[in-house]
Amino acid sequence: MPNRLAAEKSPYLRQHADNPVAWLPWGDEALAKARAEGKAVFLSIGYSTCHWCHVMAHESFEDAGVAEILNRDFVPVKVDREERPDLDRVYMAYVQHTTGHGGWPMSVWLTPEGKPFYGGTYFPKDDRHGRPGFVTLLNTIALHWQQQRQKIENGAEEVVQALRRYAVEGPAKEVASELAPTKPLHEEAGEAFEKGFQYFYEAHDSRWGGFGGAPKFPRASIIDFLLRSAALQGMDTDLGQEAIGMAATTLQRMAEGGLHDGIGGGFHRYSVDEQWHVPHFEKMLYDQALIAMNLLETQQATGLPVFGWLARGVFDYVARDLTSPQGGFFSAEDADSLLAHGRPEHAEGAFYVWAKAELDAALGADAAFFCAHYDVKPEGNVAHDPHGEFGGKNVLRQLRPLTRTAEQFKLPVADAEQKLLTGLEKLRAIRAKRPRPHLDDKILTAWNGLMISALARGAQVLGEAERLTAATRAADFIQRELYDEATGQLYRSWREGRSDIPGFVEDYAYLIQGLLDLYEAGFDSRWLQWAERLQAKMDELFWDAERGGYFNSRAGDPTVIVRLKEDYDGAEPAANSVAAMNLIRLDWMIGSEDRKGSTEDGLNCRARALQVLEAFRQRWSGLPQALPQMLCAAELALAEPRTVVLAGDPRSTEFRALAAVLHTKLGPRRALLCADGGAGQAWLSARKPYVAAMKPVAGRTTAYVCENFACQAPVNTPEALRSLLTMR
Repeated sequence: MPNRLAAEKSPYLRQHADNPVAWLPWGDEALAKARAEGKAVFLSIGYSTCHWCHVMAHESFEDAGVAEILNRDFVPVKVDREERPDLDRVYMAYVQHTTGHGGWPMSVWLTPEGKPFYGGTYFPKDDRHGRPGFVTLLNTIALHWQQQRQKIENGAEEVVQALRRYAVEGPAKEVASELAPTKPLHEEAGEAFEKGFQYFYEAHDSRWGGFGGAPKFPRASIIDFLLRSAALQGMDTDLGQEAIGMAATTLQRMAEGGLHDGIGGGFHRYSVDEQWHVPHFEKMLYDQALIAMNLLETQQATGLPVFGWLARGVFDYVARDLTSPQGGFFSAEDADSLLAHGRPEHAEGAFYVWAKAELDAALGADAAFFCAHYDVKPEGNVAHDPHGEFGGKNVLRQLRPLTRTAEQFKLPVADAEQKLLTGLEKLRAIRAKRPRPHLDDKILTAWNGLMISALARGAQVLGEAERLTAATRAADFIQRELYDEATGQLYRSWREGRSDIPGFVEDYAYLIQGLLDLYEAGFDSRWLQWAERLQAKMDELFWDAERGGYFNSRAGDPTVIVRLKEDYDGAEPAANSVAAMNLIRLDWMIGSEDRKGSTEDGLNCRARALQVLEAFRQRWSGLPQALPQMLCAAELALAEPRTVVLAGDPRSTEFRALAAVLHTKLGPRRALLCADGGAGQAWLSARKPYVAAMKPVAGRTTAYVCENFACQAPVNTPEALRSLLTMR
């Protein structure tokens, strides 16, 4: 008989609906049950495409004996971390501080008030290598709870107080009296930029790319920081070339390794080895968006079209496999899949790996060429296989350039390239007949915001209208299905209808970024207007008026024991880093010229951005590698506004030709506005009066380049605009 999770919308929770464990969803009911029965809560947090979550589920949560203990001695609660990132971050902070590491599945034991007293990640069912297994832990914790409950609760209260101190003294250090900064912001930011660059320079793996050793995660904020460093220092300077080289090498090695799905496009979650060869095979929407943005900027920095082609591959994968009929983007595809149709066994990467015999049969006479290029071996090419999952299997990777393979097989490079593309097409068709990995088909506002950004920038850099169409459809979907016009609030997720989970700070920050990018790609003013409204609502719900910065969650949820602020640009950038950048962009685009306060608390966008930077100053100045994205926001905050206004019809060919000049090369960030001669220009002019006078000159689309509160003489040819931008 299904448990209470059967009524939930989350694919992860539904995966556990038939467990013998009497799971409850998170909420007042679960905590009230624990109080009424005098039991501790066992909280399990994971997500539907997580390999080790599946392992623990099969070993423990599907086991009747384990379920008997959990149901008897605890109130078991399941949480989808993607639905409730606020809870995930609170309890992950506890697990990381007490164990020194984190990850999923996350297992935490709580008092009936939600206060943690023991935690970890994956636990095997039985004792191993002298370490207690899950069953032993459950029995031990249950006994201690019965015998020493008061002591446990006292300790849990101390934990909560420590978390609350961390919330104040960690990412949100109060700037006052003796804690006041001793250096001007611009000076400290400059030093942090230098320290951050030096850290990444020393951590960079010059052979395989990336920063540090295995496991290797794609961390897009580092690439963004390096490219900003190059733009600041000058693309042709030694430092600029070094920064671009680190970014390009990392992305190239990622693309050559198994982290990249060369057959179907897109990137897997992370690599277990230093060579980006063997990944954990789940594909996350946010990785696709963030890596695509890195690829586009690297094409701008290097002029090499290969990075644009890789971005196209990401977009094509998302369009084919992660796009809902309604236009929103699904969350992820699983690491695991069935070994074959009609068989019950699952295995990680089964959809993606190949035996050499399969390739020989599929490619015939071309198999030797293909296998040589992709490092395919009869015994398999996975050297490190601790769980014995890849015996005789190959994870395709390119260890040498195509020119060398062409030379080995005495082929012209063009013929070798065509042979490779033909082989990939054949394998794509064969792979499509395999059982697909599980699709997590919930639609998250935050991650859709990131993909809207990526597609909008793809439309700019690649000049492909279909990318703008896809971004617009997704924004329309979010506005229609996950936004309440009456209250101005966002909701977190959609699956079989909108969830009742209100949006978190990242939903607002990422979507606002996406809308700003979407406006700059297509110049539809409704997206800029909506971004303005969402920013006001974000300020209302999440702003810390006492110390500055944005909380992860809104006030008023009694089940959240502490409101934290994310202080790390990790797999996803911290919401405060994105928010600081958004605020500066909004200031440049629609802020008042006198920069006087325009909100109830007297803060305009720029002033609020500076308060975010001050709130996190101790963190980014002392450990700049933790917040590279926020350092990029600091650079923008300390610059004078840089704006380009294009006057004309954004649908015209000459308008698009002028706009394309702005996206050819990497350079200083600029805000882009459109004086369309209609409602959009009228709305902008109410905020930026100088825009009212900007019109096409001699009937042609005209560019006005404005910087340091002054505009250059208008130009209306791509050559003149290119020359003007080169001079700035």
